[in-house]
This record gives sequence, structure tokens and C-alpha cells, in this order.
Amino acid sequence: MAKQSTVCPVSDLPPGTVTGAGPYAVGNIDGKYFAVTRRCRHLRADLAGGSIEDGRLVCPWHQSAYDVENGQMVRGPQQIFAKIPGLGSTFKMLTKVWPLGRGTVSVSGSDIVVE
Repeated sequence: MAKQSTVCPVSDLPPGTVTGAGPYAVGNIDGKYFAVTRRCRHLRADLAGGSIEDGRLVCPWHQSAYDVENGQMVRGPQQIFAKIPGLGSTFKMLTKVWPLGRGTVSVSGSDIVVE
């Protein structure tokens, strides 16, 4: 059996928020919890500091977006990086082979737990 870790009370992770728990960025998208590994594939930003946008986890540094169901990048790096030809598609392709890892999130009593 995998080790479970308490993330926080359910009340501390309302819809649209993300927090860190050990190696995971744990979030709530419209009442559905997710856990993905914390480091963005672009420049390793901490995704626990990210945001939720259109049902996706968005990197706090360069706004790359991830599908939390499969860990794949669905929007490449933005800002100045969006002007580099092929950069976004390269990172999106990379995450098809090397997606973010995913943990299993559940509620135990009044706490969110991840394993």
C-alpha cells in the first residue's frame, strides 16, 4: 500500500485553488481534487504556486497549462517564450512521453489526503 499524506482540511482547498503537499501540487477543479508532481517541465517552476484556468493547472512562471487527468502540457510557455518557434510544441510533445506524475487524492474525514 502506498503511503498516504495529509494535504490539508477540505475547507482550505476550495474550488480554483492549488497547494503544495510534499512532491505534489494538489488542487481543486470544480470540486474534483487532483495531485500532480510539482515541477513544470519548462523551467521547473513550483506548480503548487500555480492557478486553475479553464479546468487546467497553469504554471506560475510562464503560464504553460497542464491537463491534470493525464499530466500532459496542453499550452506551451507563454510571454517571451511564446515567440520562440517550436518551443511550445516541443514541450507539449515532451509531456506525451514524460507527463507530470499523478497521485491519488481522496477525502478522509475532513482532510484531503494524497498517495
